[in-house]
Amino acid sequence: MDRPAALPDQNELVSLLRSIADGDRLALRPLYDRTSAKLYGICLRLLGNPEDAQDVLQTVFVTAWQRAGTFDPSKASPVTWLAVMARNRAIDRLRQGRTRYESIDAASEVPDDQPSAIDLIEESEDRTRLRRCLDELEERHSAMIRAAFLDGATYPELASREGVPLSTMKSWIRRGLLRLRGCMER
Repeated sequence: MDRPAALPDQNELVSLLRSIADGDRLALRPLYDRTSAKLYGICLRLLGNPEDAQDVLQTVFVTAWQRAGTFDPSKASPVTWLAVMARNRAIDRLRQGRTRYESIDAASEVPDDQPSAIDLIEESEDRTRLRRCLDELEERHSAMIRAAFLDGATYPELASREGVPLSTMKSWIRRGLLRLRGCMER
C-alpha cells in the first residue's frame, strides 16, 4: 500500500537534475516521464497549438539538459524551475508571432493526474490506521488477513498451510475482517 512509484517526488527530481548536470543521459528520461505532461499543458495553454507546444517542450528539455547545473533547489522546486522555463520558451515563441498569447494564469486549469497533497495525506493516514488496526487483531487473524489481502494468498492455500479446514479459515478471516472494520470505523 505504498505510494505509486510514478508520483514525482521532489527529492527524486532534484537528484535527477543533479545527475543530468553530471552528464548522465539516462537521467533525462525519468525527468521527462515525470514532468512532461504538466509542462506540455503549460505550453499548449499558452500557445494554443499542439505542434508549437511540442516544439517548445522539446526546447525546454534541451535547455534543462544544458542548464541542469544552474538549478538551485533552495530557490525553486524542480517543477517550478521547469515550468518557468516552459512558460518563458512559450512566450518567446509567441513573440516570434507564430501563435496567440494566453495568460500564464490559464495554466492553472491544466489537468494534473497526480494525487493532490490532501489525497496523499489521507492515504497515509488510512495506511497508518489500517496497520494499527491490524496490529490490534489476534495475531492469527491479522496474519491470515495480511496473507490473503496483501500477499494474494487464496483461502485454500492458507487453510492448507495452517492445516485447518477451508471453512475454519474462512471463519477466521471473516471474524478478523469484522473486527478490522469495527476498528477502522472508530
